[in-house]
Amino acid sequence: MKRIVIGGFTMLGGLLITLTIILAGTIYATQITTWSGKSKLWHAIFGDKQYGDEVVQSLFLGFPFILGV
Repeated sequence: MKRIVIGGFTMLGGLLITLTIILAGTIYATQITTWSGKSKLWHAIFGDKQYGDEVVQSLFLGFPFILGV
């Protein structure tokens, strides 16, 4: 029973982290003017390499997102 409760809280914590990052990325994606790739949302969460003086508009939350999943 103890393992089920611990697993439930762990799963709930990961779900909360992941949904919060998706919500933050969705809100931030509306303000992005340039991005690379197919999806503006995934660019806002994971980011991309910076080339020269180009400003990268991203939250760079890929590691916490993967950890939450």
